[in-house]
Amino acid sequence: MTHLWNEYLATLPASLREWMRGLLPLLQILLIAIGAVLLQRLLRRVTNRVAERYRLPAEFNFIARRLLTFVVYGSAWLLALERLGVSGAVLWSAFTGFAAVAAVAFFAAWSVLSNIFCSLLIFTTGIFRLNDRIEVLENGEKAGLKGRVIDINLIYTTLEESGNGREGTVLKVPNSLLFQRALRQWRAGSQQVAVPARPYHETPPEEPPQEPAKMN
Repeated sequence: MTHLWNEYLATLPASLREWMRGLLPLLQILLIAIGAVLLQRLLRRVTNRVAERYRLPAEFNFIARRLLTFVVYGSAWLLALERLGVSGAVLWSAFTGFAAVAAVAFFAAWSVLSNIFCSLLIFTTGIFRLNDRIEVLENGEKAGLKGRVIDINLIYTTLEESGNGREGTVLKVPNSLLFQRALRQWRAGSQQVAVPARPYHETPPEEPPQEPAKMN
């Protein structure tokens, strides 16, 4: 594009050549801005459709859109600065410094990010749903956290331990913990009736002998 623009400038009078030469970066920045806006709108539509299809929480959709907007407009800003003549080495130094800070922040917030990622897995895999009764088992012998699922957000899964919606106790279980322990699950609306098992060596009680009927 720059080569064609220079050829076009060669055909212009000298009085307009310098003025048009400074117009090229502005046109390039305008095209970059238009492309960034169109790309950001396209990614927002894709994000909304994915959130509706997999029934993702509103918080996840909000964070995803903000992150994509930051990446798109940040890249457009760097390209615009390059068109204005900012050195590529300066841009690369700024990018690496920002990446280092982001990496430190990422590891510092790893527990929060792991919970957010696990919440996405909960919604996409459907390992349990609202109103399901689940139990987080420590091992096969010890009882764990048990309750009815009443809420799932980006950080916690809320279990109703006892009572009802207004009174009682609830448990706030981190989403990452649900993928580190075994789960026992009862589907919503299922009824389980405990039937006592009889040992195999137990014999049924003998019926008392019946007296023969007397004949008159």
